[in-house]
Amino acid sequence: MTCWGSPVPVNDLNPLPSVALLARVGPARERLREALAQAGATVVLEEDPNSVDLETLGGADAGAVLIALEPAIEDALERLDPVLASPSLTVIFDEAELAARREGWEAQRWARHLVAKLHGHQDVLPPGAEQEGLLQPEPGLPQTPAELHADAPLEFHVREAFDAAGDVPPDGLYQAPEGYSEPISLEEALAAMQAPVAAPSASVPPPVPASAPPVPRAPLGDHSSWSLVDEDSAVPVAAPAAPVSAPIEPNAFDIDRLSLVELEADADPSGAAPGAVLVLAGIGGPDALRRLLAALPAGLAVPILVYMRLDGGRYGNLVKQMARVSALPVVLAESDQPVLAGNAYILPDDVGVAVHNRGLHFTADAKGIQVAALPPAHSAVVMLSGSDVALLDDVLSLAVVGGWVAGQTGEGCYDPIAANAVVAAGMAAGDPPQLAAAIAERWGVSE
Repeated sequence: MTCWGSPVPVNDLNPLPSVALLARVGPARERLREALAQAGATVVLEEDPNSVDLETLGGADAGAVLIALEPAIEDALERLDPVLASPSLTVIFDEAELAARREGWEAQRWARHLVAKLHGHQDVLPPGAEQEGLLQPEPGLPQTPAELHADAPLEFHVREAFDAAGDVPPDGLYQAPEGYSEPISLEEALAAMQAPVAAPSASVPPPVPASAPPVPRAPLGDHSSWSLVDEDSAVPVAAPAAPVSAPIEPNAFDIDRLSLVELEADADPSGAAPGAVLVLAGIGGPDALRRLLAALPAGLAVPILVYMRLDGGRYGNLVKQMARVSALPVVLAESDQPVLAGNAYILPDDVGVAVHNRGLHFTADAKGIQVAALPPAHSAVVMLSGSDVALLDDVLSLAVVGGWVAGQTGEGCYDPIAANAVVAAGMAAGDPPQLAAAIAERWGVSE
């Protein structure tokens, strides 16, 4: 028997909507029923999606529908879509496989998230957490900023600085004098600047410049010898090494040869986009991915590539799920096809991308998508809940060379390790709708 602890509080002034539970008989259905009871929700209908009809679901007068997703109910969801698409109905999806394994503390946490989804807010803290600010003060000094960041990861900052060091331009104004060789200490440099001018000794001959004899200096006390005219006249004028050609007159610039035809020839003839937005997800990713795609506008001027590893490779089912909420066409990526702007592609495990004729094309790649294959100037990576931590180095390296990188924050990010890392590195952050708005603002909509 699952130990639930204290029940999740329900606001009497804002009661939970009645819920219809659609799930096949099994452990996932039992866990979801327990979660609804823990949340204090009223279940008005509990049916197998494959057996319930439109009239029964529509007549249940439910304010929300909780669905346990699995491949066996895909056709049933398409049949029930006329009811599920109602704007007055809140539809919540949960992976049946994850729901069946959820127990103990993880089940309680999901119940709190379920209450937040049904209420439409983001308060997912356990009961009593709101009192933490009322604790009595304790003696002692507060933590310093250095102590607060003692365990903060710095490796990717160091790697970023090291990789960018070679791109720092040198000081073009400084030219080392002839005969000068490093290293020289600061003390030696100061001593050389402050040393008085002395007559050359017999044992150490003074250095003689190859271009001209030294100009004798007047004593500092002899003011009568100070003259800018004399100094200028003593400076030898070097002859030009080679004749300098006459400058080109502005009117001589040939504008007749300018043409846009050559620039247009550089574009990919297949219409492939020069870059893409790669969306990475994992545990908790389906819900975050739905919210992201639902907030993106139709006709987006950049393609969306979605990679979320699924057990059994049921990527066709993921295409159907996302197509229900996305204004963008959602298709399954296939090798040897161009990557077109305005589409959302679901990437299987054996499909990657490469640049051909200045445009992205899908390729057959046993290793799957490679972040380094994306053109950084035209591409981005968004790390949602459950993104693979092993891809962090490649993602941050893309950001160093000009790619746009962002991480998911807020409610619904069940596995935030990778997303938090890119946010800690100074990248963009937000919940899925906010990230969608940033993508739309950055790339816009095709005319």
